[in-house]
Amino acid sequence: MLEKSFFYQEILHKGIEEGRLKERLSGIELALDVKFGAEGLELIPEISQISDLELLKNIQKGVLTVNTLDELQKLMQNINSTQNDINQD
Repeated sequence: MLEKSFFYQEILHKGIEEGRLKERLSGIELALDVKFGAEGLELIPEISQISDLELLKNIQKGVLTVNTLDELQKLMQNINSTQNDINQD
């Protein structure tokens, strides 16, 4: 009976989303650490402010494909700009 409750479903959905978000951030953190070391981990506070899972997925892919932190920061700026354009429409 409780499982059919609207509030239960909302809380469950929110918990699942928060779990996905934490998992994605953890993956990004690991990738930054392995690829760029402590210098890469300096980006975590900025990245942790992002709550859009699709945006985080794109950043994680970027970490795996770029060769330098400068390239990653440019990629993140492009992703943020694109996201801002979408949100304004």
